[in-house]
Amino acid sequence: MLHDLQTPSLVLDRDRLIRNCERMKARMTALDVGLRPHIKTAKCAEVAAMACDTRRCLTVSTMAEARFFAERGYHDLIYAVGLVPAKVAALEAIATRTGAKIAGIVDTVAAAEAIAAAAADLDYVQPLYAEIDTGDGRGGVLPQSDVVLAIADAVVASDALAWDGVLTHGGQSYQSPGRDAGRDAAEEERRGVTAAAERLRAAGHPCPNVSAGSTPTATHAENGAGLTEMRPGVYVFGDLDQMALGSCDYDDIAVTVLASVIGHNQQRGHLLTDAGGLALSKDISAGGLLDHAGYGWVAAEQGAPIDDLYVARVSQEHGIVCRKDGRPVDFDRYPIGSRLRILPNHVCMTTAAYDRYHVLTGDGLEVWHRAVGWY
Repeated sequence: MLHDLQTPSLVLDRDRLIRNCERMKARMTALDVGLRPHIKTAKCAEVAAMACDTRRCLTVSTMAEARFFAERGYHDLIYAVGLVPAKVAALEAIATRTGAKIAGIVDTVAAAEAIAAAAADLDYVQPLYAEIDTGDGRGGVLPQSDVVLAIADAVVASDALAWDGVLTHGGQSYQSPGRDAGRDAAEEERRGVTAAAERLRAAGHPCPNVSAGSTPTATHAENGAGLTEMRPGVYVFGDLDQMALGSCDYDDIAVTVLASVIGHNQQRGHLLTDAGGLALSKDISAGGLLDHAGYGWVAAEQGAPIDDLYVARVSQEHGIVCRKDGRPVDFDRYPIGSRLRILPNHVCMTTAAYDRYHVLTGDGLEVWHRAVGWY
């Protein structure tokens, strides 16, 4: 099956995907919290169907994803990137054509007011969340800031906007390896966003949706009180970074890159493959947590781990595979043209280079397509 594929190719193990999806559904059920998968990782309708609970709600991060999933019957979406007025017309067009509700997020009053003006020109009501910073520091308003209340005031004051509630992303969990640290990050995230919701309610604003989530916080959370949903994404596939954080095990990693051995560097003792920086990405997020993470760990064509090999360096179309102990690779084991599978550091970044998955089903291979690009 795999031997017939051109390389590099993106390979997805369906059985592992199913297990990952079912595990997260069970976790959210145990926490009594809804599941809104962040589909930016998978960008695939077949994966979305497995990942969603009965609500069929998704999080998206591009207009291409919003259109792709709205056209396939996912009519409750959050576009979880700060919304700007110039994108309101695109959301309105998708919503009008498909009947989908596509909420945006803002973290300033000025943004809310500008979006209101753009929506009013279109005779369209744009749903909005206030983004809350619960420790990640990327974007959002601190829970105790009066800006949270001012955003809600601005949204409610406009006939062109609808108030949906508060949303946060516990991105600090990516610096919190291990179950205890992940649990603490999840609780920090929960306390922050629910505190913002409580302040809003006390000021007279209902807060119907309190949305949190990352894969590490959703995996390690022990308390869902006050949350209506969580938005993990990477959990569907797993990767070396999530393994290092304790959010998945090696045998949960469902996506690999199939590569060919294209060279033997006799002088330096390493292999060359045709999966380089574009095919694997140059994300080295697992490097601070795993020894010899490099640009990915190496497995055999059929998936068995090769514990002594890793991708040490990449150029655009070349991957340099070395032994972890620094000794020369046994070239006889890996002849020119033989195939290897590379486990990604950060699967979201790795999959971004591909328009399809080659899916191992047990009966053969299927092709599942991805929503690529931004628009």
